[in-house]
Amino acid sequence: MLFQNGDRVVFTGDSVTDFGRARPVGEGLGEGVGTGYVRLIHTFLNALYPENVIRISNTGVSGNNILDLKARWQEDVLDLKPDWVSMMIGINDVWRRFDNPDIFEEHVTPGQYESVYRELITCTKPKVKGMILMTPYFMEPNRKDPMRMAMDEMGEIVKRLAEEYGLPCVDTQQAFDEYFRYRHPDYIAWDRVHPNQVGAMLLARAFLNTVGFAWRP
Repeated sequence: MLFQNGDRVVFTGDSVTDFGRARPVGEGLGEGVGTGYVRLIHTFLNALYPENVIRISNTGVSGNNILDLKARWQEDVLDLKPDWVSMMIGINDVWRRFDNPDIFEEHVTPGQYESVYRELITCTKPKVKGMILMTPYFMEPNRKDPMRMAMDEMGEIVKRLAEEYGLPCVDTQQAFDEYFRYRHPDYIAWDRVHPNQVGAMLLARAFLNTVGFAWRP
């Protein structure tokens, strides 16, 4: 597994990461790290790797896009002196184009997204052991749906950057697509974005598999 005893892992992003985490930094037992996928990762690490003490910190903020994340990156990521940084951002960058199509200042183009994402990687990578990139997703099996197509475009940017910089990448969209071979998205999220505990488990499992987590008996 990538994480070692004593490592600090900072998870940051939007509401999917936030999920009610404590302020100013989501940490500790119970719901300190929120009630979403970060809490499940925290639980599995503590349950199956009790010999390792890994500090999990959550600085996700509901409603954020990548421009918001950049504005708080120093305080909410770098100042925490993490060993590892996991980021999942992009859902709101796409969503605002559809639920607020006439408020142009809230829109983020794919070009802006890639440029800012690259900035965050280049300023962070030399200061940490590593970064784990998580693609944005939309729980829509129809790949020709306009919002799904826009989200896939952002996801491809994340995967391309991960390959360029030699970083692990969690393909969250693929994790959901495999599940939707058997279940409808409404089973996980009525808005096709904010997952229930089933969806959180799919995200957590995809993340843990990517970082080499051993599912011990």
